[in-house]
Amino acid sequence: MTQHRLSYRTQRVENVDVFYREAGDPAAPVLLLLHGFPTASHMFRDLIPLLAQRYRVIAPDLPGFGQTKAAPRGEFSYTFDALARIVDGFTVALGLKRYALYVFDYGAPTGFRLAAAHPERVTAIVSQNGNAYVEGLSGVWGPWQTYWREPTPEHREVCREALSPEAITWQYTTGADPERLSPDGYTLDIAYMARPDAEEIQLDLILDYRSNVAKYPEFQEYFRRHQPPFLAAWGRHDPAFLPAGAEAYRRDLPDAEVHLLDTGHFALETHAEEIAALMLPFLDRHA
Repeated sequence: MTQHRLSYRTQRVENVDVFYREAGDPAAPVLLLLHGFPTASHMFRDLIPLLAQRYRVIAPDLPGFGQTKAAPRGEFSYTFDALARIVDGFTVALGLKRYALYVFDYGAPTGFRLAAAHPERVTAIVSQNGNAYVEGLSGVWGPWQTYWREPTPEHREVCREALSPEAITWQYTTGADPERLSPDGYTLDIAYMARPDAEEIQLDLILDYRSNVAKYPEFQEYFRRHQPPFLAAWGRHDPAFLPAGAEAYRRDLPDAEVHLLDTGHFALETHAEEIAALMLPFLDRHA
């Protein structure tokens, strides 16, 4: 079996140096992996080798995350429209004319913006705890929703708790088998969050997350109109995105494949092999 070396590269898009991981045959079908909060493309470290035998796998760090270098607040707008614009420019710069999407958490509203704007480019979608329905939002969103309605300094400070080391660790450990959960992921995310201005960037994105909920009807219209092949691989014990969010895709995508896994939000930390086993036959049929 051919081994495809993992490469670490940077692509300039506007005023952003987008760091990305890439593996696989450059001539193979493309799979674009979009990470979530508060992590980066390192969340795909176990998945990429399992997919790269058959696909060209590309995983960028979004602006404000990981190793991607963007301008400071005030010079770069940390919104989801901006994240999608940079990822769109990234795909154009790399000449990616067709690709399947893997979306997780923040990667979902980012990727769905791309798909709705360029449906002809997207061959298939895999959503791993990537939400597009209000049914998927649990009660833990309360402080964020209050901040969306009343963006006061006081409500902003309440949301800062979600950026603490304890909250990041909680996101990883809730619902996950501790014997299968490496501490490497959340330890690195905690280190990223400790960098200068990282919390303020994330608080800006927390406020702008309301734009994603406002776009849910637009995303759902894209699903209904274009019927992209769709696979949901969802940690059923996710404290933020409920299984109802996975099941809701079937409302607009009757042929969607929905699988609920016995793990939490960061399902790849414990179930990368299981998710790859679901993805490969699905992608072979559609991508």
